[in-house]
Formats: sequence, C-alpha cells, structure tokens
Amino acid sequence: MNKEEIMQVIPHRNSMLLIDEATKTGETTCEGKKYITGDEWFLDGHFPGNPVVPGVILCEMMAQASAVIISEVSAACTPYFTGIEKAKFRNKVLPGDTLEIKCELTDHKRNFYFVKGKGYVNGKLSVSAEFSFALVPREENSQN
Repeated sequence: MNKEEIMQVIPHRNSMLLIDEATKTGETTCEGKKYITGDEWFLDGHFPGNPVVPGVILCEMMAQASAVIISEVSAACTPYFTGIEKAKFRNKVLPGDTLEIKCELTDHKRNFYFVKGKGYVNGKLSVSAEFSFALVPREENSQN
C-alpha cells in the first residue's frame, strides 16, 4: 500500500501519517517502511544539531503499519492505541535511514488486537515493542 491506500485503512493524515508503505505479508503479518528524510517535524527539536527519531514516534510508525493486518475487519472502525509494553530502543534512527518494520498479530479478543513489532535499519534491530489497540466503530467516535 502507498500513502493514499494506507489512508483508507487508518484515519491519520499529514503530519501524523508516519509511514510511506505497508504490505500485508501473511494472514497475521505485515511489513512497512518509512524513509527518514530529515525534514520531518519531529526532528526539529529532537535534537537540534543531532537529529534522532524519537522512540515514541518509532512505536507509532510500527502501530500504523500493523493496521494493514486487520484492514478487512477495520473498514468501519478507528484503531485506538490501548497499550505499549516491552518497548526497547537499541540503535538510533537518523536522517537518511529507511526504517523497515515487521509486525505480527499475536492475539485478538473481540475488538482488541495485540501486536509485536520490530523496526530495522540496514538489517540491524533498532526498536521493538508489543502493543495493543481497540477498534472503535466510527459512529461511536462522532459522539465524543
């Protein structure tokens, strides 16, 4: 999926649409990519003169990529983060890098989904985390 196709699955738009590509690679797996150009808003202050992609942004990128795994069941829903666990940041992600994301759906209970994600740069693990999210029907979203 390119950005236009990803926007059919998740509600994120510029500047919060953080992935460039996503592909469902199996029934419970996906891959995604983010090309870090150096012009991203989150690099402006993290850190001046030494830009590094923030860990929370890396987790958001993995979560966005994982949404393609359940794209068939989430068409009328909005995915909301409900938890992040075991996040580990091993290597910096810098301008000029391509973050390659691999995610696997590990479980789901009703409208809650559980995913393990990993992000690599040049084949080296940069980030890993387990996260969960809930699919909330869009009609419920408009009542808030």
